[in-house]
Amino acid sequence: MDVDYNARIIEEFRANGGKLGGPFEGAPILLLTTTGARTGKARTSPVLYGRDGGRLLIFASNGGRPAHPAWYHNLLANPKVTVEVGGDLFTALAVPLAGEERDRLFSRQAEIMPNFGVYQAATSRTIPVVALDRQGD
Repeated sequence: MDVDYNARIIEEFRANGGKLGGPFEGAPILLLTTTGARTGKARTSPVLYGRDGGRLLIFASNGGRPAHPAWYHNLLANPKVTVEVGGDLFTALAVPLAGEERDRLFSRQAEIMPNFGVYQAATSRTIPVVALDRQGD
């Protein structure tokens, strides 16, 4: 996504307690703040999420592009992230999932939101699934 476009989404998200209008109305979106792998600067990205019990899951689909999104590279380098969802703000440890667990949870997300299946079909990379394990509560 375009930086200016993301900035508008982030502004609307924060101004409306985590609710968005337009094409994202009703979509499960959170704000993920990572630490830049090279710069060390905080970077915030709006990201679609799913749930697995009490934990949140994010999917590094990047719309099916050939490369992982920048936020994914950042959380691999610095897995301590900040999450804003609804009116809740918390620190989490970002844990990439693997094997059967990753496959099962990605398949479930693609059933709920079919675009994820389209994104996977559009790329040769395996789209990562990341669990956000809340810290400090």
